[in-house]
Amino acid sequence: MKNILNIIKIAKPLWSLVGIIAFLILTGSALELIAPILSKFIVDEIVAQIQNKDGNLQTLIRLIALVFTTSLLGIIISGISNRLGDHFSGKLRKFLTEKFYDKVLTLPQSYFDSEISGKILNQLNRAIDTIQQFINGSTNFILPTFLQSIFTIIVLAYYNLPIAAFTFILFPIYLTISYYSAKKWGERQVEKNQIEDYNRGRIQEVIGNIKLVKSSLSEKGEYNQVSSNLDKINKIYAKQSNVFHIFDFSRNLSLILILLAINIVAFYQTFQGVITLGTLVLILQLVAQARRPLFAMSFILTNIQNAEAGSKEYFEILSLPAKEHYKKDEKVKKLKNPELEFRKISFKYEKSGMVLNKVSFKIAPREMVALVGESGAGKTTIVNLICKFYEPASGEIYISGKPYSKLSHNFVRNNISLVFQESELFSSTIRENVAYGRGKFSERQITEALKKANAWEFVKSLSKGLDSEIGERGVRLSGGQKQRIQIARAILKDAPILILDEATSSLDAKSEKEVQVGLENLMKNKLVIIIAHRFSTIQNVSKILVVDEGKIVDSGNPQALAQKPGIYSDLLKFQIEGNKKLLEKFEIY
Repeated sequence: MKNILNIIKIAKPLWSLVGIIAFLILTGSALELIAPILSKFIVDEIVAQIQNKDGNLQTLIRLIALVFTTSLLGIIISGISNRLGDHFSGKLRKFLTEKFYDKVLTLPQSYFDSEISGKILNQLNRAIDTIQQFINGSTNFILPTFLQSIFTIIVLAYYNLPIAAFTFILFPIYLTISYYSAKKWGERQVEKNQIEDYNRGRIQEVIGNIKLVKSSLSEKGEYNQVSSNLDKINKIYAKQSNVFHIFDFSRNLSLILILLAINIVAFYQTFQGVITLGTLVLILQLVAQARRPLFAMSFILTNIQNAEAGSKEYFEILSLPAKEHYKKDEKVKKLKNPELEFRKISFKYEKSGMVLNKVSFKIAPREMVALVGESGAGKTTIVNLICKFYEPASGEIYISGKPYSKLSHNFVRNNISLVFQESELFSSTIRENVAYGRGKFSERQITEALKKANAWEFVKSLSKGLDSEIGERGVRLSGGQKQRIQIARAILKDAPILILDEATSSLDAKSEKEVQVGLENLMKNKLVIIIAHRFSTIQNVSKILVVDEGKIVDSGNPQALAQKPGIYSDLLKFQIEGNKKLLEKFEIY
């Protein structure tokens, strides 16, 4: 019941609304008991008139009018409570989604490294659906059902104690069977959810990498994998269904046996004249009404188990410690001519060995530095630490003499522009992508940024110009065009530190030249850090840091390192020899 208590706690801001709805439903439930009680007196009045001719027509009319009035009032209250229930449902979904989304936005990068986005979304949707069903069920059934059951048994006990006792026995028997039925269902639901999460995540990955899937002719394999998992889900569901129907048979058998005993007592006592015909009608109606709470309680127990299983991952995510506080209202000023320093920085990812081992270096204001090394040497990790995506295991990073450990994520990232290797774009307009995260900018400012990025010529040729939709991850643009949009975004941000993470590695020679024009405008008067495998892109840097196996093994300007034996000169020779072979092949000298 741990998650159920969490659900009740998390819905605290909505308790007042829940209280109003519960009061209305409770009032409606109480009104439902009035009609059966009045029907007893109506029947008794009719029987008195038939047998003794001493019935009172005025009393009969008043009773019928009262039944109509209470029924009409019940309908009005029910309509109001249902409308408030819909309002509550919408507010609850909004509240739960915001709660989850807020937590996700504060989680460290390491969390997203180990989770599939489709899986996270599936966990969110399932949790919201199950929690919403539980809260709605609780609002509509738990309190009203509980009180209605008590009212029913009290009224029955007033008119007939044995029948009230039989009716009371129904509840523990029915609830015990329902509890074990729901428990068995919930145990298998957790296993089913895990497979469902994987399936949703895989489908989203396949859609996101559809070109790779199609070019690899992997459609059949991907389809079969998802289909196989759906078969597993159906097998689990079949076991759930078998257990449920066995318990359901036991539950219904106990119900009809006790109802049989109630009917025998009621009809026999009426036949013997112990109770009146009106009392018989009242008892039968009350017993029929008592069945509704039983069915409601069964439904509630099922919802409890589903909510317990479905919200498990939701609350696991909410319980994760927040590492970033994006809502913190702080005025962050951009630094003038910042410098960066790593002092004995060590770092390791989860489930990995040491990636950086006591790395130290210093980058002066407006200095242009390149990180060079083989894949996996630790270059991207250094960039991730500079952007405060991760926290070092030991050591300290300084920006203009200020330690990172004392600085907020907002402060650090406000002073950094990052141009990624992969085009990080949204499926919105060029205007929105260029101005993303930077607030409101005029069309003139956006246009100027695009011109400096060497992107304005192709943007203005598009059918809607700045308002042209670029598709998911910029699929409607070429690689060079997407990179230039990223550069325009960085120009508009105008941060004093610029990081280029292999920004031209995936481009052809022509596109690289077009992008390079934008980069030259972007790099002016900034501290620049470049990760590059193409040495042609770093020929103008003032310093190169050579990274190997998590350490800075060499540093210096490009000319000096090229003449010096080591990793940089080796990598440079490999590239030169590759280019020479290409030129010789086509007899170009």
